Amino acid sequence: MENTSENRPLWAPWRIEYVRSAKDGPCFICQKARPGDHDESRHVITRGDNCYVLLNQFPYTSGHMLIAPYRHIDDISELTDMEAAEVFGMIARAQKVLRRVMQPQGFNVGCNIGRIAGAAVEGHIHIHLVPRWSGDTNFMPVLADCQCIPEALDATCRLLRQGWSETES
Repeated sequence: MENTSENRPLWAPWRIEYVRSAKDGPCFICQKARPGDHDESRHVITRGDNCYVLLNQFPYTSGHMLIAPYRHIDDISELTDMEAAEVFGMIARAQKVLRRVMQPQGFNVGCNIGRIAGAAVEGHIHIHLVPRWSGDTNFMPVLADCQCIPEALDATCRLLRQGWSETES
């Protein structure tokens, strides 16, 4: 029998939580935005006055962060000037932290507004900051619609929280 992606198991067990989860429940960005002493277990990297930074639970690569305002708004045009300044300041600082602690060779920065544009979370604007390395796009997504994430979220979270505290703003 020919060895193809259809007859070989490819495991990504962390994805099943997302696949099975209800997509119409409470906003996970709002839930994680609530202050508390569980930031590390929620994979929150840092908090500002108007926004916060957290790891994407279903990342494209290790270190994939989301930057989101606390307010539940669905469009960049709804950000106040203070929110917009802090969101984009956090993006710049997150990029510095990632460069220092993970040494990516490039970045994707993006925002999907509306389901048609690819937003998996409609209603709460957030910016994706995705570190990239030469060769990080490999045969897995092409052959198996599967991503290989080489580090556990808890370990990445600890690394980035430490890096954030050591990086000047």
